Amino acid sequence: MNNELKMSYQAELMAAADAAHQSDFTTAFSHLERAHILSQKFAFAHAATHLRMLRLGWRTRDAREIFGQLTRAAAALVFSRIWVPLGNTGRASVSPFEPMHVPEDLANILKSTKRDNRSS
Repeated sequence: MNNELKMSYQAELMAAADAAHQSDFTTAFSHLERAHILSQKFAFAHAATHLRMLRLGWRTRDAREIFGQLTRAAAALVFSRIWVPLGNTGRASVSPFEPMHVPEDLANILKSTKRDNRSS
């Protein structure tokens, strides 16, 4: 993970934690979705994001989210380096196979990561 991507990913995680601490679960999940998009190609970060979603699902007593995140966390460890649906938010309410629109700011970060990888 390059520095820009890592810093952006960590900022989303911190914003999610802050929102959850204030019991603003909608905003917390939104930040975790953004973190998910950034972490999809990195197995451990990807799985960790799903585990944070699992924890938030537990906190909100959302059975669908809990079950969905259990399966997604395990799959993230196996499939992150093989194939991921670009832009997928990672929530249990969406298909884990559905590519989705990537917000422009995140797309720019991901593009810079691809450029860094090609120049290495």
